[in-house]
Amino acid sequence: MQTFFTEDQLEDPGIARANEILRACVHCGMCTATCPSYQVLGDELDSPRGRIYLIKEMVEQDRPADERTVTHIDRCLSCLACMTTCPSGVHYMHLVDHARAHIEKTYRRPFMDRWLRRVLAWVIPHPGRFRLALRAATLGRPFRALMPDRRLRAMLDMAPDRLPQPSPGDRPQVFAVAGRKKRVALLTGCAQQVLDTDINAATVRLLTRLGVEVVVPEGMGCCGALTHHMGREADAHASAAANIRAFMAEARGQGLDAIVINTSGCGTTVKDYGHMFRTDALAEDAATVSALTKDITEFLTELGIPEADMGMRVAYHSACSLQHGQKVKDAPKDLLRRAGFEVVEPVDSHLCCGSAGTYNLMQPEISAELKARKVATLEARAPEVIAAGNIGCMVQIGSATAVPVVHTVELLDWALGGPKPAKLGG
Repeated sequence: MQTFFTEDQLEDPGIARANEILRACVHCGMCTATCPSYQVLGDELDSPRGRIYLIKEMVEQDRPADERTVTHIDRCLSCLACMTTCPSGVHYMHLVDHARAHIEKTYRRPFMDRWLRRVLAWVIPHPGRFRLALRAATLGRPFRALMPDRRLRAMLDMAPDRLPQPSPGDRPQVFAVAGRKKRVALLTGCAQQVLDTDINAATVRLLTRLGVEVVVPEGMGCCGALTHHMGREADAHASAAANIRAFMAEARGQGLDAIVINTSGCGTTVKDYGHMFRTDALAEDAATVSALTKDITEFLTELGIPEADMGMRVAYHSACSLQHGQKVKDAPKDLLRRAGFEVVEPVDSHLCCGSAGTYNLMQPEISAELKARKVATLEARAPEVIAAGNIGCMVQIGSATAVPVVHTVELLDWALGGPKPAKLGG
């Protein structure tokens, strides 16, 4: 794609990166075949190619975002399936992130949009606030029909009936082991701490059983993904900077062999810290953190696990942030097979389930269509259990099926000596 940025514009690192990405696009349109929003809406402007044209026009002309552009950018799930499909290597993730930051700076949203986005950014990254908000949502359900905004109704619908008690295992501490083989830091997540404490517990049990010392670092918090995808750069960078300092304190102290993440949406963001801070004083530390970061299934593949024979049929849902964002596709399935599970995959496994961070709250109609499609294809494989590697996907899919939905690491922990996952009646 031909671009016409001025030399002054290209002095801005964000514009320079956008220029590189835009020039890589050859307009082939292969991305439209795997774009979930285009599959649902059928509008070229709701495809990656269409959004690229909108972004180019907006940033090249250095003009404020308009309602039309914002509407189509907001409908993007950031599933990154287009990056897997693209034959030209267009790094759409960095481009749409830049566009969202530009929108946040230049566009004044309607009041309800501004209010909802601020509330989500203030609540979800903080487990205490999020827990209180979910409890309030259950109390508000009797008044659902009175809610004037479909997004408020979606928020009430997504709140679980019950929440687990806060886990002491998510607090800063060290899970020491005798005869330590490796030492890792575990990102415990923010929403995950509230919605499903079994995931981190299973991760710690499994790793320590395999001789890995696990540290939950002091000062670690939200990865910044939620606010980053809203274009709230200052908030996202503040969260990321705190994590970089927390991880590097451990790396410079007793050392780290890896930073292990069991929520793939977080993993994609942390692996991108090096890019986010490339012009910052934390650039070197951020690059180190990104290089150390591994999804739990990547780390377990490198570590090696014993064989088992579970004999259960598992439908594996590949989270977009894992298969497209991190390019981790085979490790989870190979580990489950090594543990003795029969692994099956749904048709169109590359398509998003519609969760996508806060997408199911902010774009409930599109999200509901994608959820229905995903659940239908998973149930068509007649599984005894559905496994996934991202809490958002688990909540989204679990809200529409009677088949138990568990994290991949919970099944691996069970196969290798841990307790049966509670969702399976254990």
